[in-house]
Amino acid sequence: MKREIVVASANPGKLREFSQLFSGWQIRILPQSEFAVPAVAETGTSFTENALLKARHGARHARRPVIADDSGIEVDVLNGEPGIYSARYAGEGATDAENLALLLRNIESTGTRQPAARFRCVIAYVRDADDSEPLVAQGVWEGYIADKPAGNNGFGYDPVFHVPGHGCTSAELPPPVKNAVSHRGKALRNLVELMKEAKALE
Repeated sequence: MKREIVVASANPGKLREFSQLFSGWQIRILPQSEFAVPAVAETGTSFTENALLKARHGARHARRPVIADDSGIEVDVLNGEPGIYSARYAGEGATDAENLALLLRNIESTGTRQPAARFRCVIAYVRDADDSEPLVAQGVWEGYIADKPAGNNGFGYDPVFHVPGHGCTSAELPPPVKNAVSHRGKALRNLVELMKEAKALE
């Protein structure tokens, strides 16, 4: 019988990635929407704080173990922006296209072409809302910002994140390849190792 773990996200792209990355385990990934989990304000000042905040909030409502991630893109020439504000860079409720357009405009204003950037992801796992020993893992993916968007396989900033060694953007990578090298893939594999050690995958 598969164990159920709730993912504290409404993003279909993230849900697909988590399901694919956990496909080798006896785990059933469920979206928090199945439990009518209300939205929570991401008031943390770091990826780690926001991931834990979302995980505990989800567990409180779903009454199941929860995985939550907070991730974003950091662009060196923009002093690390958008960072933790990646999903709402162009304002609350902004679309991926609006966030992406603002990022490219801000980079263009610096006069820098193809600036160094990285995706950063922190994933938190809590057994319940009051878990005193949450598991927290991180993954980082280095690259640079391409001159223009390309590819349809990703979401968010994937169309402009050029992946060194692959000669294309993240959105042009086949999903299995992306999962093998992405920030979220790295963070989740790190989390799986932590879950093994904590016997959370037995």
